[in-house]
Amino acid sequence: MPNAVKAAVVGDLPPGTSKLVTLGGVDIALFNVGGRFCAIDNACPHRGGPLADGSLSGTTVTCPWHAWEYDVTTGACLNNPAAKVRSYPVQVQGDDVLVTL
Repeated sequence: MPNAVKAAVVGDLPPGTSKLVTLGGVDIALFNVGGRFCAIDNACPHRGGPLADGSLSGTTVTCPWHAWEYDVTTGACLNNPAAKVRSYPVQVQGDDVLVTL
């Protein structure tokens, strides 16, 4: 059964920023895209680069290691469709950002 876990407080993640959170032993990159929160696996499948440290432009994060790009809303890789990362449902309840594992 899916479990929604508090990942952040809305005010901790301004629009256009990201944050690494570890939930249930999983490293997740959490993004605020213009007030919409999105979550994907943190490790880039190419070489394991930390996606939470990447640059965010619109809904695209660029891996800081080798510039592979991912859509943070779906986890789709724009460079290689076979390299998709897992995305997680996110909801906001009050000031809490919850990620469903």
